[in-house]
Amino acid sequence: MTRTASVEAQFGLGAAQYATSDVHRAGESLALLVAMAEPKPHWHVLDIATGAGHTALAFAPSVARVVASDLTAEMLAETEKLAHERGLANVATVRAEATRQPFDAGSFDLVTCRLAAHHFRDLPAFVAEVARLLRPGGRLGLVDNVAPDATSLPQYSPVDIAEADRAYDSFERRRDPSHFRVESVARWHELLAEASFGVRGSEVLVKPMAFTPWAERMRVAADVAAELRRDLLAPGPLRAFLMPHERDGDLWFSLRELVLVAEVRRDR
Repeated sequence: MTRTASVEAQFGLGAAQYATSDVHRAGESLALLVAMAEPKPHWHVLDIATGAGHTALAFAPSVARVVASDLTAEMLAETEKLAHERGLANVATVRAEATRQPFDAGSFDLVTCRLAAHHFRDLPAFVAEVARLLRPGGRLGLVDNVAPDATSLPQYSPVDIAEADRAYDSFERRRDPSHFRVESVARWHELLAEASFGVRGSEVLVKPMAFTPWAERMRVAADVAAELRRDLLAPGPLRAFLMPHERDGDLWFSLRELVLVAEVRRDR
């Protein structure tokens, strides 16, 4: 099975759960992204890797048109269903890969991508595609989990932080095989600068996660879930980064979530 087919299979099975997931349909990062992007009534917006469409639908009331793009047909069906339920007639869907969108250059005023970029194998290609799609002065609105760094683990050495980085990607990948790589805040800023973007605003939020629904959303086998719990609680920099604790009868941990808005240069 190709990686594309694997991703489609993985997320196709869980599409309905993503439609109702509190992590994806709400959360502090979604409201903050909309506020930071400052959408205008005449804007055309593209949401890449839309999932069940929550980001696309959050922008739809404030703009002229939104296209929700995703690789997985089942996710797009959930997007269409939710748009219909909310009476949002300005939302369209298209099936496409993140780095190969079927639109002319300069078609959009805003391109968004939320909680998906850690699945992309070629982030420079993704950022270049966003730059192509945007009109001069257009904006990228990004939300994604970020890797451990000296800000989140100030008590640890660079060697320990690098180990925590590797351990965190392994932790995520064993839960979701389509996970590829979580980048640092610094790396995102580098990638955007290289593609002629200027960052307008950037914030990192701490996002609490309940372990059980986090694992169940990806249908994690019981033995793998037990292994992930053990790794989460093992002493060391990964535990310091994820901050596990018991609450409401479940094991909770925390991720760091980057919310960033960048503007492509008008003179590129």
